[in-house]
Amino acid sequence: MSSNGNGKARPKVAVFKFASCDGCQLSLLDAEEHLLAVAAAVDIVYFPEATRIMLKGPYDIGLVEGSITTHHDAERIQAVRRQCRTLVTIGACATSGGIQSLRNWRDVNEYVRCVYARPDFISTLKMSTPIAEHVPVDFELRGCPINKLQLVEVLSALLAGRKPNIPTYSVCMECKRTGNVCIAVARGAACLGPAVQAGCGAICPSYGRGCYGCFGPMESPNAGAVAEQMRRLGLTEGAIQRAFRSFSAWSWQFRQVSEERDRK
Repeated sequence: MSSNGNGKARPKVAVFKFASCDGCQLSLLDAEEHLLAVAAAVDIVYFPEATRIMLKGPYDIGLVEGSITTHHDAERIQAVRRQCRTLVTIGACATSGGIQSLRNWRDVNEYVRCVYARPDFISTLKMSTPIAEHVPVDFELRGCPINKLQLVEVLSALLAGRKPNIPTYSVCMECKRTGNVCIAVARGAACLGPAVQAGCGAICPSYGRGCYGCFGPMESPNAGAVAEQMRRLGLTEGAIQRAFRSFSAWSWQFRQVSEERDRK
């Protein structure tokens, strides 16, 4: 086991994947020079995306990407939790079910019959659910994909024994800092920004498009008020529902708004 220079063993970090596109793991690799300082303080001992060296646990920090969509995954996440002293979920799939949680409102067996030539070979759960619905999670890092600098901040904070400094305010704050004119006010564009947690740097509004909600609901999002604003802009109930059923569709704040559309 490696030492951090003061005689103490370096914390062991493991990265796990469940149902996802791998984008958040790639964000970790994309951190490059920012990751070097962290990498010097830890041993990444399990990371199938990046290395063939895979050591057994226990691990000090576990990073988990992806949602739970199969019986095997539901069992495996229990084993992962037992092996990790601290468990951090990364990305929309792991924190709120991801795009694949759209299956939660439909008959998944119908999807299987349409997609696969041999549906009888497929074993899957009826729902795609976030990691926290299966095991206790110590910290959730949002995004689709995550912000690589936020990931470095979380790792640095865990190593230092402090709370990660991750914003809980909305994308609107990032728009103001960027100098963007509010497209909802100036152009009447439908935008989830007031209800969505910051982290992307307001990419979509900076290019004249409404926020799609990649980072999920902010702290106290008042998503219902955003939905009402969309209605006043002329969006149909179906369009409002689709806006909230996206990257973080299964987060309870967005789910509540979208399911209200089913009752109208």
